[in-house]
Amino acid sequence: MDKIPPRTGWLWIKEGFALFRRRAGEMSTLFLAYMLLVMLVGSMPVLGQVLPVVLIPVFSVGFMMACARIEAGQRVTPRVLAAGFAMPGLRPLLLLGLLYVTAISLAIGASSLFDDGAFLGVMSGRGSKDLKDVDMMPGMLVAALLYIPAAMAFWYAAPLIAWHRMGVGKAVFYSFFAVWRAGRAFLVYVLGWVVIGVLLPVVVSSVIGLVLGNRMVSMLILLPLSILLTVVMYCSFYPTYTSVFGRDHIPPPSPPPAA
Repeated sequence: MDKIPPRTGWLWIKEGFALFRRRAGEMSTLFLAYMLLVMLVGSMPVLGQVLPVVLIPVFSVGFMMACARIEAGQRVTPRVLAAGFAMPGLRPLLLLGLLYVTAISLAIGASSLFDDGAFLGVMSGRGSKDLKDVDMMPGMLVAALLYIPAAMAFWYAAPLIAWHRMGVGKAVFYSFFAVWRAGRAFLVYVLGWVVIGVLLPVVVSSVIGLVLGNRMVSMLILLPLSILLTVVMYCSFYPTYTSVFGRDHIPPPSPPPAA
């Protein structure tokens, strides 16, 4: 694999916007359907705390297939979310999801050494009282830094399992070093999304709220704008994959079932 120049990170973001524009309504519906499923699964006793994270790799394949459909000029329906469940690699995708849970748990658990368990307490639903007297920033930073290597290992792992028929260990290995080799492009990509997906919505909604003198208006703008940009970000995951691994292993999208 050739090294990828830093400007490619910005191109990935632009390609994400381009994919979204082609099927904006359908991708938004797909994302809302995904959020509804996550909420329903999350409401289950006991398993609801872990299962949404375990299923992330499975659903991520669905979003990648949705982008492949857009590229092929086909419609996207909420049924695409089930694409990962129909893959021969469903079992390793679920195993990958368990590794997600393990990595997140270890990172958050380690943060307790730096903030007396404040961040861990909040993430586990405990210790939400007296937050004004607790500094969670050290714990959050430690958790984020510790999770970076895991994020690199997981970034491409799901499509490598689904489309390249790799085992979990091999997929995680290839993903980590693919991200490492494209590190400068990913740095531009992440910084770009911090500006576009985090700072921009806050600034725009705050300015409008100040102009109108109504903080509620600011919140009403921030929520849908953040959701919209999150959908675009999901679309941008696809070009990060195709620019590194190509399209040869992506199965051709099947036509939607007749109504």
